[in-house]
Amino acid sequence: MVDDLSFALYITAPIFFILGLGILFRRYGLVTEEFSRVGSALVFKVTLPCLLFVKLVDTDFKNVLPVTLVVYAVVATVVVFVLLDRLAAPIISLPRDRGVFVQGAFRGNMGIIGLAYCLSAFGEKVVTVASIYLAVMTTLYNVLAVITLARHQEQISNRKTFQYITLGIIKNPLILAIAAGVAISLSGISFPRILLETGGYFAQMTLPLALLCAGASIRLHEFHSSPPLYWATGGKLFFVPLLITLGGIAIGLRGESLGVLYLMSAAPTAAASYPMAQAMGGNHHLAAAIVASTSLGSIVFSTGGVFLLRVFNLI
Repeated sequence: MVDDLSFALYITAPIFFILGLGILFRRYGLVTEEFSRVGSALVFKVTLPCLLFVKLVDTDFKNVLPVTLVVYAVVATVVVFVLLDRLAAPIISLPRDRGVFVQGAFRGNMGIIGLAYCLSAFGEKVVTVASIYLAVMTTLYNVLAVITLARHQEQISNRKTFQYITLGIIKNPLILAIAAGVAISLSGISFPRILLETGGYFAQMTLPLALLCAGASIRLHEFHSSPPLYWATGGKLFFVPLLITLGGIAIGLRGESLGVLYLMSAAPTAAASYPMAQAMGGNHHLAAAIVASTSLGSIVFSTGGVFLLRVFNLI
Protein backbone atom coordinates (compact mmCIF):
# COMPACT_ATOMS: atom_id res chain seq x y z
CA MET A 1 0.00 0.00 0.00
CA VAL A 2 2.92 2.34 0.72
CA ASP A 3 4.24 1.63 -2.78
CA ASP A 4 0.85 2.48 -4.25
CA LEU A 5 0.75 5.79 -2.40
CA SER A 6 4.30 6.56 -3.51
CA PHE A 7 3.33 5.86 -7.11
CA ALA A 8 0.32 8.21 -6.84
CA LEU A 9 2.40 10.99 -5.30
CA TYR A 10 5.12 10.49 -7.92
CA ILE A 11 2.54 11.29 -10.60
CA THR A 12 0.88 14.33 -9.05
CA ALA A 13 3.37 15.95 -6.66
CA PRO A 14 5.94 17.24 -9.23
CA ILE A 15 3.16 18.76 -11.30
CA PHE A 16 1.70 20.66 -8.38
CA PHE A 17 5.11 21.69 -7.05
CA ILE A 18 5.61 23.52 -10.35
CA LEU A 19 2.09 24.97 -10.13
CA GLY A 20 2.93 26.12 -6.61
CA LEU A 21 6.17 27.68 -7.82
CA GLY A 22 4.14 29.55 -10.43
CA ILE A 23 1.94 30.99 -7.67
CA LEU A 24 5.05 31.85 -5.59
CA PHE A 25 6.94 33.41 -8.49
CA ARG A 26 3.89 35.49 -9.39
CA ARG A 27 3.62 36.71 -5.79
CA TYR A 28 7.26 37.84 -5.69
CA GLY A 29 7.30 39.34 -9.17
CA LEU A 30 9.58 36.77 -10.79
CA VAL A 31 6.75 35.87 -13.14
CA THR A 32 4.51 38.72 -14.24
CA GLU A 33 0.92 38.60 -15.45
CA GLU A 34 2.13 39.50 -18.94
CA PHE A 35 4.68 36.66 -18.89
CA SER A 36 1.96 34.25 -17.82
CA ARG A 37 -0.35 35.42 -20.61
CA VAL A 38 2.32 35.31 -23.33
CA GLY A 39 3.77 32.02 -22.04
CA SER A 40 0.36 30.36 -22.00
CA ALA A 41 -0.28 31.54 -25.55
CA LEU A 42 3.12 30.20 -26.63
CA VAL A 43 2.32 26.82 -25.12
CA PHE A 44 -1.13 26.62 -26.67
CA LYS A 45 -0.13 27.87 -30.12
CA VAL A 46 3.42 26.54 -30.53
CA THR A 47 5.08 24.21 -28.03
CA LEU A 48 2.20 21.86 -27.22
CA PRO A 49 1.21 21.47 -30.89
CA CYS A 50 4.89 20.71 -31.61
CA LEU A 51 4.92 18.04 -28.88
CA LEU A 52 1.82 16.34 -30.25
CA PHE A 53 2.89 16.62 -33.90
CA VAL A 54 6.41 15.25 -33.32
CA LYS A 55 5.11 12.23 -31.40
CA LEU A 56 2.37 11.42 -33.90
CA VAL A 57 4.38 11.69 -37.12
CA ASP A 58 6.36 8.54 -36.29
CA THR A 59 3.39 6.57 -34.93
CA ASP A 60 2.05 3.42 -36.57
CA PHE A 61 -1.69 4.08 -36.31
CA LYS A 62 -2.58 0.68 -37.71
CA ASN A 63 -1.53 -0.84 -34.41
CA VAL A 64 -2.04 1.97 -31.88
CA LEU A 65 -5.64 3.14 -32.27
CA PRO A 66 -7.36 3.13 -28.84
CA VAL A 67 -10.83 2.67 -30.32
CA THR A 68 -12.55 1.25 -27.24
CA LEU A 69 -11.10 3.92 -24.97
CA VAL A 70 -12.03 6.84 -27.22
CA VAL A 71 -15.52 5.60 -28.13
CA TYR A 72 -16.33 4.95 -24.48
CA ALA A 73 -14.94 8.34 -23.41
CA VAL A 74 -17.13 10.13 -25.97
CA VAL A 75 -20.28 8.28 -24.91
CA ALA A 76 -19.56 8.69 -21.20
CA THR A 77 -18.82 12.40 -21.55
CA VAL A 78 -22.02 13.04 -23.49
CA VAL A 79 -24.04 11.16 -20.86
CA VAL A 80 -22.42 13.13 -18.03
CA PHE A 81 -22.99 16.37 -19.94
CA VAL A 82 -26.69 15.62 -20.41
CA LEU A 83 -27.08 14.82 -16.71
CA LEU A 84 -25.38 18.08 -15.73
CA ASP A 85 -27.12 20.26 -18.30
CA ARG A 86 -30.64 18.84 -18.02
CA LEU A 87 -30.87 17.75 -14.39
CA ALA A 88 -28.35 19.68 -12.31
CA ALA A 89 -28.20 23.08 -14.05
CA PRO A 90 -31.92 23.95 -13.66
CA ILE A 91 -31.49 23.85 -9.88
CA ILE A 92 -29.21 26.91 -10.08
CA SER A 93 -31.23 30.10 -9.70
CA LEU A 94 -29.31 32.48 -11.98
CA PRO A 95 -29.48 31.54 -15.69
CA ARG A 96 -26.04 33.05 -16.46
CA ASP A 97 -24.49 30.71 -13.86
CA ARG A 98 -25.98 27.52 -15.28
CA GLY A 99 -23.90 27.09 -18.43
CA VAL A 100 -20.74 28.13 -16.57
CA PHE A 101 -21.46 25.50 -13.91
CA VAL A 102 -21.96 22.76 -16.51
CA GLN A 103 -18.82 23.69 -18.42
CA GLY A 104 -16.76 23.89 -15.24
CA ALA A 105 -17.94 20.49 -14.07
CA PHE A 106 -17.13 18.47 -17.19
CA ARG A 107 -14.47 20.34 -19.22
CA GLY A 108 -11.00 19.30 -18.12
CA ASN A 109 -7.56 20.79 -18.71
CA MET A 110 -6.37 17.74 -20.68
CA GLY A 111 -3.79 19.48 -22.85
CA ILE A 112 -1.64 20.58 -19.92
CA ILE A 113 -2.53 18.93 -16.59
CA GLY A 114 -4.10 15.78 -18.03
CA LEU A 115 -1.21 15.16 -20.40
CA ALA A 116 1.29 15.90 -17.64
CA TYR A 117 -0.44 13.33 -15.42
CA CYS A 118 -0.27 10.71 -18.17
CA LEU A 119 3.40 11.35 -18.92
CA SER A 120 4.27 11.14 -15.22
CA ALA A 121 2.39 7.86 -14.85
CA PHE A 122 3.34 6.01 -18.04
CA GLY A 123 6.20 7.89 -19.70
CA GLU A 124 6.69 8.85 -23.34
CA LYS A 125 5.03 5.67 -24.62
CA VAL A 126 1.60 7.02 -23.65
CA VAL A 127 1.80 10.17 -25.78
CA THR A 128 0.23 8.56 -28.85
CA VAL A 129 -2.80 7.20 -27.01
CA ALA A 130 -3.17 10.40 -24.99
CA SER A 131 -2.87 12.55 -28.13
CA ILE A 132 -5.62 10.70 -29.98
CA TYR A 133 -7.80 10.89 -26.87
CA LEU A 134 -6.96 14.60 -26.59
CA ALA A 135 -7.87 15.35 -30.21
CA VAL A 136 -11.28 13.72 -30.04
CA MET A 137 -12.21 14.98 -26.60
CA THR A 138 -10.98 18.54 -27.20
CA THR A 139 -13.30 18.74 -30.19
CA LEU A 140 -16.18 17.31 -28.16
CA TYR A 141 -15.50 19.64 -25.21
CA ASN A 142 -15.61 22.70 -27.46
CA VAL A 143 -18.92 21.64 -28.97
CA LEU A 144 -20.57 20.79 -25.64
CA ALA A 145 -19.26 23.93 -23.92
CA VAL A 146 -20.71 26.20 -26.58
CA ILE A 147 -24.01 24.31 -26.51
CA THR A 148 -24.51 24.69 -22.76
CA LEU A 149 -23.38 28.33 -22.64
CA ALA A 150 -25.63 29.23 -25.57
CA ARG A 151 -28.60 27.24 -24.26
CA HIS A 152 -28.61 29.21 -21.01
CA GLN A 153 -28.12 32.56 -22.74
CA GLU A 154 -31.30 33.30 -24.67
CA GLN A 155 -29.78 36.26 -26.52
CA ILE A 156 -27.29 33.98 -28.32
CA SER A 157 -28.69 32.97 -31.71
CA ASN A 158 -28.41 29.50 -33.22
CA ARG A 159 -26.26 30.95 -35.98
CA LYS A 160 -23.83 32.45 -33.50
CA THR A 161 -23.70 29.15 -31.61
CA PHE A 162 -22.78 27.32 -34.80
CA GLN A 163 -20.09 29.90 -35.56
CA TYR A 164 -18.53 29.49 -32.11
CA ILE A 165 -18.44 25.72 -32.48
CA THR A 166 -17.02 25.77 -36.01
CA LEU A 167 -14.37 28.41 -35.34
CA GLY A 168 -13.41 26.80 -32.04
CA ILE A 169 -12.62 23.56 -33.85
CA ILE A 170 -10.95 24.74 -37.06
CA LYS A 171 -8.78 27.34 -35.27
CA ASN A 172 -7.68 25.10 -32.38
CA PRO A 173 -3.89 24.60 -32.75
CA LEU A 174 -3.97 21.29 -30.88
CA ILE A 175 -6.55 19.78 -33.19
CA LEU A 176 -4.71 21.10 -36.25
CA ALA A 177 -1.36 19.70 -35.05
CA ILE A 178 -2.84 16.30 -34.25
CA ALA A 179 -4.65 16.14 -37.59
CA ALA A 180 -1.45 17.06 -39.45
CA GLY A 181 0.62 14.50 -37.54
CA VAL A 182 -1.88 11.72 -38.14
CA ALA A 183 -2.23 12.62 -41.83
CA ILE A 184 1.53 12.59 -42.45
CA SER A 185 1.94 9.33 -40.56
CA LEU A 186 -0.83 7.61 -42.52
CA SER A 187 0.42 8.97 -45.85
CA GLY A 188 3.86 7.46 -45.39
CA ILE A 189 5.57 10.75 -46.27
CA SER A 190 9.08 11.04 -44.84
CA PHE A 191 9.02 14.26 -42.83
CA PRO A 192 12.40 16.10 -42.70
CA ARG A 193 14.26 14.99 -39.57
CA ILE A 194 15.77 18.43 -39.04
CA LEU A 195 12.28 19.87 -38.66
CA LEU A 196 11.32 17.10 -36.24
CA GLU A 197 14.43 17.80 -34.18
CA THR A 198 13.59 21.50 -34.12
CA GLY A 199 10.03 20.70 -33.09
CA GLY A 200 11.43 18.41 -30.42
CA TYR A 201 13.24 21.31 -28.76
CA PHE A 202 9.99 23.26 -28.59
CA ALA A 203 8.23 20.14 -27.29
CA GLN A 204 10.64 19.89 -24.36
CA MET A 205 9.58 23.35 -23.22
CA THR A 206 5.92 22.48 -23.05
CA LEU A 207 5.10 21.02 -19.66
CA PRO A 208 7.43 23.10 -17.43
CA LEU A 209 6.38 26.36 -19.10
CA ALA A 210 2.71 25.40 -19.20
CA LEU A 211 2.57 24.42 -15.54
CA LEU A 212 4.52 27.48 -14.41
CA CYS A 213 2.17 29.81 -16.32
CA ALA A 214 -0.88 27.90 -15.11
CA GLY A 215 0.24 28.37 -11.51
CA ALA A 216 0.97 32.05 -12.07
CA SER A 217 -2.49 32.58 -13.54
CA ILE A 218 -4.28 31.27 -10.43
CA ARG A 219 -5.73 34.22 -8.53
CA LEU A 220 -6.85 33.38 -5.02
CA HIS A 221 -8.86 36.61 -4.79
CA GLU A 222 -11.19 35.29 -7.49
CA PHE A 223 -12.76 32.82 -5.09
CA HIS A 224 -16.32 33.97 -4.45
CA SER A 225 -18.20 31.57 -2.19
CA SER A 226 -21.37 30.36 -3.88
CA PRO A 227 -23.29 27.10 -4.26
CA PRO A 228 -22.58 26.85 -8.03
CA LEU A 229 -18.85 27.08 -7.29
CA TYR A 230 -19.04 24.29 -4.72
CA TRP A 231 -21.19 22.08 -6.94
CA ALA A 232 -19.01 22.57 -10.02
CA THR A 233 -15.83 21.93 -8.03
CA GLY A 234 -17.27 18.80 -6.44
CA GLY A 235 -18.49 17.58 -9.81
CA LYS A 236 -15.17 18.14 -11.58
CA LEU A 237 -12.94 16.73 -8.87
CA PHE A 238 -15.06 13.83 -7.66
CA PHE A 239 -18.37 12.90 -9.29
CA VAL A 240 -17.47 13.19 -12.99
CA PRO A 241 -14.15 11.25 -12.74
CA LEU A 242 -15.85 8.68 -10.51
CA LEU A 243 -18.74 8.01 -12.91
CA ILE A 244 -16.55 7.91 -16.01
CA THR A 245 -13.91 5.69 -14.42
CA LEU A 246 -16.43 3.25 -12.94
CA GLY A 247 -17.97 2.91 -16.38
CA GLY A 248 -14.54 2.28 -17.87
CA ILE A 249 -13.88 -0.46 -15.32
CA ALA A 250 -17.29 -1.99 -16.08
CA ILE A 251 -16.52 -2.31 -19.81
CA GLY A 252 -13.13 -3.88 -19.12
CA LEU A 253 -10.62 -1.05 -19.46
CA ARG A 254 -7.44 -1.74 -17.50
CA GLY A 255 -3.83 -0.62 -17.25
CA GLU A 256 -2.69 2.27 -19.43
CA SER A 257 -6.10 2.77 -21.08
CA LEU A 258 -7.90 3.07 -17.76
CA GLY A 259 -5.11 5.28 -16.43
CA VAL A 260 -5.43 7.70 -19.34
CA LEU A 261 -9.22 7.73 -18.94
CA TYR A 262 -9.04 8.54 -15.23
CA LEU A 263 -6.16 11.02 -15.38
CA MET A 264 -7.70 12.98 -18.24
CA SER A 265 -11.14 13.09 -16.60
CA ALA A 266 -9.61 14.02 -13.23
CA ALA A 267 -7.75 17.04 -14.65
CA PRO A 268 -8.99 20.38 -13.25
CA THR A 269 -11.30 22.64 -15.22
CA ALA A 270 -9.75 23.97 -18.43
CA ALA A 271 -8.52 27.56 -18.32
CA ALA A 272 -10.18 28.09 -21.71
CA SER A 273 -13.56 27.93 -19.98
CA TYR A 274 -13.00 31.46 -18.63
CA PRO A 275 -12.66 33.39 -21.93
CA MET A 276 -15.41 31.30 -23.51
CA ALA A 277 -17.81 32.10 -20.66
CA GLN A 278 -16.90 35.78 -20.94
CA ALA A 279 -17.38 35.83 -24.72
CA MET A 280 -20.79 34.18 -24.53
CA GLY A 281 -22.26 36.28 -21.73
CA GLY A 282 -21.89 33.81 -18.87
CA ASN A 283 -20.70 34.57 -15.34
CA HIS A 284 -16.96 34.72 -16.07
CA HIS A 285 -16.15 35.49 -12.43
CA LEU A 286 -17.67 32.14 -11.48
CA ALA A 287 -15.72 30.49 -14.32
CA ALA A 288 -12.44 31.91 -13.00
CA ALA A 289 -13.22 30.73 -9.47
CA ILE A 290 -13.99 27.20 -10.74
CA VAL A 291 -10.67 27.06 -12.62
CA ALA A 292 -8.77 28.20 -9.52
CA SER A 293 -10.55 25.92 -7.03
CA THR A 294 -10.28 22.78 -9.17
CA SER A 295 -6.63 23.50 -9.98
CA LEU A 296 -5.78 23.63 -6.28
CA GLY A 297 -8.04 20.77 -5.23
CA SER A 298 -7.01 18.39 -7.99
CA ILE A 299 -3.79 17.31 -6.26
CA VAL A 300 -5.73 15.73 -3.39
CA PHE A 301 -8.45 14.05 -5.43
CA SER A 302 -6.25 12.89 -8.32
CA THR A 303 -3.66 11.46 -5.93
CA GLY A 304 -6.39 9.62 -4.03
CA GLY A 305 -7.90 8.28 -7.25
CA VAL A 306 -4.59 6.95 -8.57
CA PHE A 307 -3.88 5.40 -5.19
CA LEU A 308 -7.20 3.51 -5.17
CA LEU A 309 -6.76 2.30 -8.75
CA ARG A 310 -3.31 0.98 -7.87
CA VAL A 311 -4.52 -0.69 -4.65
CA PHE A 312 -7.11 -2.64 -6.66
CA ASN A 313 -4.55 -3.46 -9.40
CA LEU A 314 -6.55 -1.65 -12.08
CA ILE A 315 -3.64 0.39 -13.48
